[in-house]
Amino acid sequence: MAHQFFFNPFILDNLPAPNTGFDVVQDISEPRLRMYVTSRGVKTFFVRKRVHGRDRRIIIGNYPTVDIEDARNAVHQILENAMQKPRVHRKKITLKKFLDIYLEKRVRRNSTSRYKLERAIARHLTQILDKNMSDITRDDVAGVIEKIPGPAIASRMQEFLQSVFKYAVDSGYIKSNPLVGMVKIKQNRRVRPLNRAGFHRLMNAINNENDPNLRSAFLMLVYGFAPKSRVFSMQWCDLDFNHDTWCDMPLSDMAVVLLQDLPQDSIWVFPGRGRGHLTDPRIAWRRVANAAGIPNLTMDDVHKFLMRQVVWASDREDFRNNMNALLDDVLTQ
Repeated sequence: MAHQFFFNPFILDNLPAPNTGFDVVQDISEPRLRMYVTSRGVKTFFVRKRVHGRDRRIIIGNYPTVDIEDARNAVHQILENAMQKPRVHRKKITLKKFLDIYLEKRVRRNSTSRYKLERAIARHLTQILDKNMSDITRDDVAGVIEKIPGPAIASRMQEFLQSVFKYAVDSGYIKSNPLVGMVKIKQNRRVRPLNRAGFHRLMNAINNENDPNLRSAFLMLVYGFAPKSRVFSMQWCDLDFNHDTWCDMPLSDMAVVLLQDLPQDSIWVFPGRGRGHLTDPRIAWRRVANAAGIPNLTMDDVHKFLMRQVVWASDREDFRNNMNALLDDVLTQ
């Protein structure tokens, strides 16, 4: 059951984020208005309604972009619109044209993520892009999915098409979803091998690395709470030691100490060969991982291990304190 209270800016601004997953809270003034609070501190207004026999959760928008009163006022109209039958579009539309509509109205991604999705569509769905939505069958989709190399990508494209056709049904472009009942592709999901005992062995292995530049870069994977692509491309101009920040992101105390001891003889914090920055030192990392007794450990496993445990906070200083507390905890136990 959702926690109930009167939504006001002071309470919503100071709502604690859960350690994992999300919490749901409910407004007393407008009981149909609810809010998701994720472990990353994102707060999203939504309404829940059983529409045509199905339970639907309709997103209104993120707080504080959407004001509390605006969210309350939008509830009635949103629920009224949800109960109306979709307008039937008698004119046929190709999958390619409908995807333009879907990407515009349903996909909220940054430019890089959107480009990757569009590239995947052009690469894997060419066979059915020019077909009319109403003419595409389950066999057509199955034939496309079978040709996609790798179960992970094939599974994601299947889920994407499932969402696209569901939206087409809800919008009145087609009468039924051809993917309903289609067997989902099984994935052998990778289990991340890092635990606290392995983390201590990893830190010892990193500290024994002979190359000082690589040793510092690997330590920053731990102290920086960021993926390897961001850590290796750090620039000195992005660091502010007066406020202990990196591109408006807080730096842990250990990260500040590490960075202040490094020579600033390049625009890059971790220079690579030539004029560029360090990119992907796989051989050196494999040597470190083997020394730690975790041969299948990746650099991003370190980031995931820490981000799953750190307590998110919207306030920068609070989040910095949480980063420091987690590092003290995992490094001393």
